Amino acid sequence: MVRVMAVGVFDLLHAGHLHYVEQAKTLGDELIVVVAHDDTVRKQKHEPVTNQDLRRRMVLGLKPVDDAIIGNPPTVPIFEILEVVKPDVIALGYDQKHSRDSIKKGLEDNGWGNVEVQRVEGLADDLDGTRKIIARIIELWSGETGGPYEED
Repeated sequence: MVRVMAVGVFDLLHAGHLHYVEQAKTLGDELIVVVAHDDTVRKQKHEPVTNQDLRRRMVLGLKPVDDAIIGNPPTVPIFEILEVVKPDVIALGYDQKHSRDSIKKGLEDNGWGNVEVQRVEGLADDLDGTRKIIARIIELWSGETGGPYEED
């Protein structure tokens, strides 16, 4: 059995997230998703809109996902999560900033050189990311009409 690990924030779950886990699932038999810890999101990106428990619950509800766990806080070395998941493959999202080569080197340096790292394809949609969706909502609501649902 090939175990695949996918990692992400999964804030404001959308079609791009679904596509990511669908693509990740094709790389093996079992998909374990690591949902970023709230403190990690705050440190690396932004204040999460939804908390880690709700994000985990939402991801777990996606059909391709076999299990979802909350990642370690940023004070814990990143490779420690591998002891929990024990992946054969790590699936990177098309828009994740991580370099496949640097992750592979880190895996090798930490005794996980047998783990394959694959980047999955993106969704051919202009609203495939949380920040893009938020920007589009702001654009729609900042117009002269006060939003897309102008009252008569």
